[in-house]
Amino acid sequence: MNIDPKEMAELASVPAAPREDLYSGIHKALRALMADTLLGLGRMDTEDDFELAQTCHRVMELLDFCRAHLTHENQFIHAAIEARAPGASEVIAHEHEEHERGITELGSAVTALLTAPRAGRAAAALGLYRQLALFIAHNFEHMHVEETAHNAVLWSRYTDAELIAIHNALVASIPPEEMMYVMRWMVPFMNPSERAAMLGDVQRHAPPQAFQAALEVARPHLTDAEWAKLMRSLGLSPVSGLVRA
Repeated sequence: MNIDPKEMAELASVPAAPREDLYSGIHKALRALMADTLLGLGRMDTEDDFELAQTCHRVMELLDFCRAHLTHENQFIHAAIEARAPGASEVIAHEHEEHERGITELGSAVTALLTAPRAGRAAAALGLYRQLALFIAHNFEHMHVEETAHNAVLWSRYTDAELIAIHNALVASIPPEEMMYVMRWMVPFMNPSERAAMLGDVQRHAPPQAFQAALEVARPHLTDAEWAKLMRSLGLSPVSGLVRA
């Protein structure tokens, strides 16, 4: 069965009752990271060696994150879709292959910029900026299809308990260092209820050190008001971050 995700996206609608969404949080993180990286590249001073190296490093971090994200989706979410709706992830799977090639090409463009003679840096930086912008634009469209068409398949064939089990298995496969990077870009760009639900789950199930590390990663990127709301929802002190007596 070959399901066209674009056709499914037109039919997909937000369910009457909230369902477990395997895409929403991580896609908010990706959109934030992609936008921030692109903006940083666009404003980079190519005459400043340190800024050039730092910005190129940020682009490479984004590419590494994108590659890891593709692997996670292929191994867990696409596998789940294909298990109960064979062919439903085929089009998006092909796009994942295109994204892999795009990541490799962008990595080569970063290397070319880093090794370009000073006189050629501005042109190389502009070329990388435009190339990255197109990559991000395609990813934004791609994520929309996943959030609509793929969720429609998952919601029609899996219970929320089963989706949570898939999510937990995926999360358990992520190394701690990568998870902290995910937290840095996911938590600040969630809305308050999403933020509280995610960190509440970490608070209940992860070791205290891991929960504290997640808070420390998120804190510099939240406003005082956002932090206070989060602490109240977790039963913690906004000042110390310690559990109230």
